[in-house]
Amino acid sequence: MNWIYEPWPWYVAGPVIALVMTLLLLFGKSFGVSANLRTVCSIAGAGKLADFFRFDWKKQIWNLVFVFGAVLGGFFAHQYMTKSHTIDLNPATVENLEELGVKNAGQSYAPEGIFGLEALDSWQGWLFLIIGGILVGFGTRYAGGCTSGHAISGLSNLQLPSLIAVIGFFIGGLVMTYLILPYII
Repeated sequence: MNWIYEPWPWYVAGPVIALVMTLLLLFGKSFGVSANLRTVCSIAGAGKLADFFRFDWKKQIWNLVFVFGAVLGGFFAHQYMTKSHTIDLNPATVENLEELGVKNAGQSYAPEGIFGLEALDSWQGWLFLIIGGILVGFGTRYAGGCTSGHAISGLSNLQLPSLIAVIGFFIGGLVMTYLILPYII
């Protein structure tokens, strides 16, 4: 039963993703996680405030079920299929993170110093959440979708806007990681 605790190899996970994408194409669906926020807002009645939320959200229930399954699957994998929550980080990475003030780097997938509740005890933590949320929300709307939608669904459909968006996501991630984040933490 040791296979339960290991990540799926690329030659299994890749074809499974390709199969899911093929089925979505055959059924005329497009994959994306950020579209669910629009669906949830529409269900909550946001269509009374903005035309953007006025659409037949019942056609998107399948996508909500998918996201619910992803969250549920992540929970079960984390709780019951993970041997250890520590990760093997390069010692130089641990040292760099400690210089930035991140304690216990490598002890969990999401360091408590950045992602724990104590991050909300400072104005920097709140600023990080608010500005990050606005940027993610604006960015997904401006780009016409999120990273999963563009990188998985858009690229598999050979859509040029998705290629441009994915290149932009990578550039933005590199800029944030190397040029902005060291000054925020």
